[in-house]
Amino acid sequence: MNKYVKYGLIAVLVLGALWAAAFFIKSNSKGAIEYDTKTPFIANIEKKTVATGKVIPQDEVEIKPQISGIIDKIYMEEGDDVKAGDLIAVIKVVPNEQALNSSQGRVKNAEAALNNIKIEYDRNKQLFDRGVISSQDFNNLKLRYDQAVLELENSKADYQIIRMGSAGGSSSANTNIRATVNGTILEIPVEEGDQVIQSNNFNDGTTIATIADLTRMIFEGQVDEGEVGKLKVGMPLEISLGAIENQKLEARLKFIAPKGVEEAGAVQFKIEGDVAINDSIFIRAGYSANASLVLEKKDSIMVIPEALLQFDKEDDKPYVEIATGEQQFERRDIEIGISDGVNVEIISGLTEEDKVKIWNKTEPIKKGEEEEEEATS
Repeated sequence: MNKYVKYGLIAVLVLGALWAAAFFIKSNSKGAIEYDTKTPFIANIEKKTVATGKVIPQDEVEIKPQISGIIDKIYMEEGDDVKAGDLIAVIKVVPNEQALNSSQGRVKNAEAALNNIKIEYDRNKQLFDRGVISSQDFNNLKLRYDQAVLELENSKADYQIIRMGSAGGSSSANTNIRATVNGTILEIPVEEGDQVIQSNNFNDGTTIATIADLTRMIFEGQVDEGEVGKLKVGMPLEISLGAIENQKLEARLKFIAPKGVEEAGAVQFKIEGDVAINDSIFIRAGYSANASLVLEKKDSIMVIPEALLQFDKEDDKPYVEIATGEQQFERRDIEIGISDGVNVEIISGLTEEDKVKIWNKTEPIKKGEEEEEEATS
């Protein structure tokens, strides 16, 4: 190999090495990132919390029978408006055989006692008319006679109640189930032919119907223990209904539970608020709802977007980077206040003239790099 060939190979190797180095540097180099800035501005901030719950009637009344039996007829339907005294259903009495037999025996005993005292009364009345016995003896006998008459009437009435459910078929008979309040029938959980149990000291009884006034509604929801301490009775609520879009209802907080309930590892406290019903919409009992509560509010304060904040890794204190020149920045420690999740209050450390670095901007991917990434993926 002569020296010219040797020098040619060396030149080719050098040029190849230079080309490879240039390609490697070009493909791995990043262009300079130009950061934008944003100045603080004046705004209002509201710190809110949302309580999930539902809208329910303030009072629900359960109508229960005063006598056991079978539903003979139902005159109302769910959703009907009723007034106090309206007939809802009628119960057919199925008497207890033992109670019925005992009542019949009481009637017979009363009849026998009355017949016996009547004979004695009639005989002594004749003697009294003739002046044979004193008025005191006759009056005592008459009292016993009157008592026997009343005992017979009472025993017959009890027998009638056990057998028919009432003593005389009056409009207030126990077999007639009537509304006790004005409102709307929310539910009738029984059907004709169902057996029902009377309400007494030992049994709640079978519910015939549930009635509520749908013009008086409340919001019932729950808030977390971390926020319940910031609530006060009388605070305004903004109610959003899941079933009705673009409708907001106003409410006012009236109750905060003194005791919390643990659910899924977190303690929740029940709250209630009186809801102002809008006559233009119909609110059904049990609608799911969210209540927005303003925990804290500040007007006309200096704020910056919360995304501009950085936090020190050691003491977790907030800071930002301030522009000092063309794409030159320095750290500035700041003190922050309330935040609504978008903007945060600046208490100290910044002025309205400062230019805050939007620090998390990244360089756009070049077209060649984008194609290479797509090919590798």
